[in-house]
Amino acid sequence: MSSSNLTIQWFRQQAASLLLYQGVFADEIGQAFLKVLQTLDHNDSAVSWQAYGVWFKALATKEQNWQDYVITRILHDDNPFTQQVQRYPLESLPEALIAAAQHDLQVLQQLSRCGGKQLAAWIPGHPVAWMIPTASLTLLHQQENWGEAIASLADYYSQKGTGIFAQYRALSWQNRELVGITKPDPVKMSEIVGYERQKADLIKNTEFLLAGYRALHVLLYGSRGSGKSSLVKSLLHEYGDRGLRLIEVAKSQLVNLPAIVDTLRTVPQKFIIFVDDLSFEEDDEAFKALKVVLEGSVTARAQNVVVYATSNRRHLVREFFGDRPRPSDSDEVHAWDTQQEKLSFSDRFGLTLTFEPADQNTYLQIVHHLAQEAQIELNPEELDFRAKQWATRHNKRSGRTARQFIDFLSAELATTTQVTPPQS
Repeated sequence: MSSSNLTIQWFRQQAASLLLYQGVFADEIGQAFLKVLQTLDHNDSAVSWQAYGVWFKALATKEQNWQDYVITRILHDDNPFTQQVQRYPLESLPEALIAAAQHDLQVLQQLSRCGGKQLAAWIPGHPVAWMIPTASLTLLHQQENWGEAIASLADYYSQKGTGIFAQYRALSWQNRELVGITKPDPVKMSEIVGYERQKADLIKNTEFLLAGYRALHVLLYGSRGSGKSSLVKSLLHEYGDRGLRLIEVAKSQLVNLPAIVDTLRTVPQKFIIFVDDLSFEEDDEAFKALKVVLEGSVTARAQNVVVYATSNRRHLVREFFGDRPRPSDSDEVHAWDTQQEKLSFSDRFGLTLTFEPADQNTYLQIVHHLAQEAQIELNPEELDFRAKQWATRHNKRSGRTARQFIDFLSAELATTTQVTPPQS
């Protein structure tokens, strides 16, 4: 057997020896890499070329070099070591668990060196090697022996989390599972003008959550376009580095809310379950599910989870005149009690923040703030005049209307000031 075959066999044995970090190679790129190793000492070079092509294309799609890919997967991997080191000090973990993690890290370091240049050299005909510069340095890039980085990794996992919560700060619940949001809304707190008291109360409650205290569920109620949803989403950019995660749950998915909370209960990160535009019909199953989470049940409340919901309705359960009790033989005896339960549902949120419609001064204040951020240089009187016209013709005075006006104005000014290139 040739020395190259022995080397290939050694790399295969190394990959098979992983004790905890098998998930590093669980995705398309990792599986393609293992497939290349399996085909390299076969007589049919076409099979190796095909396997290498799948691996090459997958890495090229991610725009990542091989070592960066392996390190990223290590930092996100969810396994018994990464889970436990988030909850307990490294020195209190079982010695066997620490030794297994160190073993795997050393193995993964060896495998990370088996990149495009090495794989291409083993394939007859030598295909193009996938090699691009390292995107950014991490704690593992700077370590000669990854096994010796165990303490630094433990600190990283305890701060950043693992699995999907390390990879994404914003998630949504879809088809009974959490799905990461690659590009969350970029809105920042500094972009939201007005409603300073409401903003301060929401920030204070979120700070309580991050500090480990019993934070309140919050209902943000009021005029459409007033920035309720944007304010909640902006919290992610303020506190994502401190372990805050935002999970968006559609009203149709609220029946799964108790299960979602149970999933998050033992995770060290702090979670805002965000429900936008909340309202219920009578006998809505989602109503019952949310009530359980807000009021609690036999199961203890999850200390790291709060619900932030927005609504244009003060009373979240729709009421009709026909719902009001009228004495008859077939009616419920204590019908008013049932009706009051519906009307008082919003009271089950510990904190209700009211967003009143923006008056003209507030609207213009928002416009000028956004215009400054967009670097729009326009006479203040003209800006006021055009903003008032916009509000009259489109929707009404609100933060949303101001944002739409500034976006349109920015594009308009940019296109009208462009110099037309001379015709040849």
